[in-house]
Amino acid sequence: MKFRLILIFFLILSCSPQLSTLNKKQPYTAKGFAFIYNDNDFKEKIINSSMNNDILQISHQNLKTGTLLKIINPKNKESVVLKNIKRIKYPDFYKVLITEPVAKKLELDLNLPLLEIIEIKKNKSFVAKKAKIFNEEKKIPSKAPVASVQISNISKDKSKKKNNKPDKIFIHVATFYSFDTAKFLRQRIIQEVTELNSKKLKLKRVNNKKTQVILGPYTSVNLLKNDYIKLQDFGFEELNIFINE
Repeated sequence: MKFRLILIFFLILSCSPQLSTLNKKQPYTAKGFAFIYNDNDFKEKIINSSMNNDILQISHQNLKTGTLLKIINPKNKESVVLKNIKRIKYPDFYKVLITEPVAKKLELDLNLPLLEIIEIKKNKSFVAKKAKIFNEEKKIPSKAPVASVQISNISKDKSKKKNNKPDKIFIHVATFYSFDTAKFLRQRIIQEVTELNSKKLKLKRVNNKKTQVILGPYTSVNLLKNDYIKLQDFGFEELNIFINE
């Protein structure tokens, strides 16, 4: 318990903002996996509320209803701005709950639905400009003709076929201004989280001032999920995930 208190003190003083939990004064940002809505998940009580799987909808369990969020596919830079419809509880491993039309619009890999989330602070001009777009996007059906999607993305399909290398995924544990503090944290995690593969826990110098503690690479979501949950149980929150970096 004493170590936990010391560790929390170190994290508060030394970490950059990426390790902090939700801050109402700063726009929320995160990188991780999407939970793609399915009616069976609601029936089996994996999530505690239903969504309309025929339209574009998103839910974030920790942000206020009505919060504007920009959802980005980091692989192809496709994005969409939507409102948080309500706070639905879903497994903590995931960063956001989305319907199937959102996944299709972003062209997410359903086996590896990695995305980036950026909160957009409201202002009158932005809301007025986007109001019509929100209403139009809601009308996009989840079962759009496959042919139209294939035709509009011919160039992207070709580029995807050329790259057959599996994606390498990493967990961003923390960023420190002190290399010694980053090294200290790595050593403590290795000692405390005994089932974690220590070879995957690395220090990455971003520049002369910042050092990241990262875990990876992973090629399987299930393997990453297990280690992600171990780190959460150890005391970390809002861990970000990045790919091929």
